[in-house]
Amino acid sequence: MMSSATAIGNWKHTVLYLALILSLLYFIESLISHKLHINHNNIHLKRSPNLPLRFRDDGTFKILQVADMHFGMGSITRCRDVLDSDFENCSDLNTTRFLRRMIEAERPDLIAFTGDNIFGSSTTDAAESLLQAIGPAIEYGIPWAAILGNHDQESTLNRGELMTFLSLMDFSVSQINPPVEDGTKGGTVRSINGFGNYQLRVHGAPGSVLSNSTVFDLFFLDSGDREIVQGRRTYGWIKESQLRWLQDTSKHVMDHNQRIPGNPPALAFFHIPIPEVRDLWYTPFIGQFQEGVACSVVESGVLQTFVSMGNVKAAFIGHDHVNDFCGKLKGVWFCYGGGFGYHAYGRPNWHRRARVIEAKLGKGRDTWTGIELIKTWKRLDDQDLSKIDEQVLWETSDTILKG
Repeated sequence: MMSSATAIGNWKHTVLYLALILSLLYFIESLISHKLHINHNNIHLKRSPNLPLRFRDDGTFKILQVADMHFGMGSITRCRDVLDSDFENCSDLNTTRFLRRMIEAERPDLIAFTGDNIFGSSTTDAAESLLQAIGPAIEYGIPWAAILGNHDQESTLNRGELMTFLSLMDFSVSQINPPVEDGTKGGTVRSINGFGNYQLRVHGAPGSVLSNSTVFDLFFLDSGDREIVQGRRTYGWIKESQLRWLQDTSKHVMDHNQRIPGNPPALAFFHIPIPEVRDLWYTPFIGQFQEGVACSVVESGVLQTFVSMGNVKAAFIGHDHVNDFCGKLKGVWFCYGGGFGYHAYGRPNWHRRARVIEAKLGKGRDTWTGIELIKTWKRLDDQDLSKIDEQVLWETSDTILKG
């Protein structure tokens, strides 16, 4: 049997041992508590724009299209296809500067980033590159929407992860994909191909009779990256499920928009052009057609869908950086943004450029009404941000004449 003195001694040792352990744990916790405990002051919640999107008090709504930034890793990423005299001091920061200049000059209501926002093979961190590339839009607090091109996913995030990240960034109105009800299958939800198919609705001017109504529809579509068709490698295309979603969404708008007869005018944004754009070489067009149209071998019915919808007035694309023209196919304009980014291929003597789209409401006796005019122009990243190729894409008289 253990003596009482021995038991007391062991108990004292145990208490001292436990006290030492607790002291060590407290010391360690005090050193790293800032890492173990959540600091609620540092939690960042998404800053969201004022929604819904709407026309200004002056009856206008302006969109800045930014096509093919090809952003890499900031100041260490060199420019491509610039003059020898500009190369030494040229980097992604030139792209950032151009975006800030465009925002200051045009004060857009929405910025549409139409794919190849980053050049995946030139960055080791896709999220960080996106934060830098989109940064100026966030700095100015401007609502912005993005879709993917064929190079965005070539770094550390796949297409689904990219669209999720884009949708969670400050002032983003981007969406991954909407849930779609399929009435032919007992109301089950059917999926849509790709990531980044969504609709943005723009309401009328504040205080007008249409201030709570959709007067302008914007459709964003994922045109994919690359695929294999019958053993042949080709670019992606807009799939049948996406076109069904477009048609269903258009019908839904018509059913619920009682103040405007028919569907409100709409625009579409996607990255890779459709094959029919090649036919514009043989038609009158405005701007420059300087390279072959790089597209899929698949004609998936995009043009026919736009025509059948009736309200899509123009589609805005990228991908081919030194094309910046607008041409008309079966009543629908197809317009290139022109290469924006300095890490994207271009031409040394051809300025980077951006496209602006402006819609204007009609004026009734005492209130703004629906859209009466949609026009577009481009600005060059030269000393004066030169404005070129201004043209009208659609006006109400077009509908009157056709009617």
